[in-house]
Amino acid sequence: MAGAAGVGCDGYLESYRLQLKRIEIPLRRLPHEFDGFTIAQLSDFHYEEHFSAVPIRRSVELVNSLGPDLVVLTGDFVTAPLVNLKHHASRQAAKTAAPCAELLQRLRAPSGVFAVLGNHDAYANPAAVTSALQQHRITVLKNSCVPIERGQKRFWLAGIDDALEGEPDLGAAIQKIPSGNTIILLAHEPDFADEAALTPVDLQLSGHSHGGQIWIPGIGAPWLPPLARRYPRGLYKIEKTVLYTNIGIGTIRAPIRINCVPEVTLIALRSV
Repeated sequence: MAGAAGVGCDGYLESYRLQLKRIEIPLRRLPHEFDGFTIAQLSDFHYEEHFSAVPIRRSVELVNSLGPDLVVLTGDFVTAPLVNLKHHASRQAAKTAAPCAELLQRLRAPSGVFAVLGNHDAYANPAAVTSALQQHRITVLKNSCVPIERGQKRFWLAGIDDALEGEPDLGAAIQKIPSGNTIILLAHEPDFADEAALTPVDLQLSGHSHGGQIWIPGIGAPWLPPLARRYPRGLYKIEKTVLYTNIGIGTIRAPIRINCVPEVTLIALRSV
């Protein structure tokens, strides 16, 4: 009994820790002008009423201290309740989206702060979450894309609606991108990379999995959500598409993490 309590206490404390993951990702079509361009990724905040804002605030402070060129947020700003009552979820999201966005509006990057919705956002109240983010200077990409420019060169940042609860349309998101241009895709669910790999997408950035929240060495996660079971954490290569899965900041079901320390990712792009 004491052992179980100790594990639970350690897991609770781990949920308040923060790790920085630095990775380099070479992209074959990236213009040389973007060699060394940095992207900070945060994901899966799961802000709730009576929830401590400390993990989000600390992650924002860490990102700003790194001075990234671009910040991306890969979904689940709010938490849909486990009880399947959509009207209740909608009311809760309307209350919690704005406080979460208010914390995140402190993020700074010269090329901007961009987001896609996650399954909790899309199920609970996508309009409220989108509105809150955009009112706090965070651009939401929904089956759309924007150019990120340096001098006369550019790459394209695309984002899709949530693959589980929304209406994702990757074709619409990338249709206006000229052939041969580098494409970085924001998609909440990492297993969507199997579909992205059939297109010209060079890099997909995702969250959703939380790394399982509990990760047993040599075994893995006892439970992973749908569309996060093939690629639950870290770096992958699917055909010519690179995927990175961030294990997130927040928690669901129980406020614990074991071997899944909340993560800020700093990606340095390399031209090859």
